[in-house]
Amino acid sequence: MSERTAIVASPAGLHARPAALFAEAAGKSGLKITVAKGDTVVNAASILMVLSLGVAQGETVTLASDDDGADAVLDELVSLLSSAE
Repeated sequence: MSERTAIVASPAGLHARPAALFAEAAGKSGLKITVAKGDTVVNAASILMVLSLGVAQGETVTLASDDDGADAVLDELVSLLSSAE
């Protein structure tokens, strides 16, 4: 299993546009990726599930995947979350 942690940099947290961009990128990867806040783990490609986490700016999330080739995709997603855009 590949796993990464990221601190959400967006002032909006993981809501609205940042959540949509994140979920879209996760979905386009074709891999099964999860995102977790605390003990709550959801499908990273589902914008509704990502929004349900209620992640605010500065909070830490954990991304994970059991799929082959996940390392590069997880690194890209961490980069996306770490960006303040």
